[in-house]
Amino acid sequence: MPAPHPDRRSNLVLRALIDDMLERVRELNRNSAIWSDEERERAEAELERVMARVRRIAGEGSKSVGVATW
Repeated sequence: MPAPHPDRRSNLVLRALIDDMLERVRELNRNSAIWSDEERERAEAELERVMARVRRIAGEGSKSVGVATW
């Protein structure tokens, strides 16, 4: 198994956002069949907001070090 990239754990905010994003994806996957259209739309909108934050934070990190970390 390759050694983890050193930048992977250095941005704790990004790591927390990615963990949140993954949890929301899993929740959406588990519940999409039982949620109403409104509940599913709300969950998808929340996921979009988290994903936008992940993209923004990841982009800021790559600009500050000059290379992409993902």
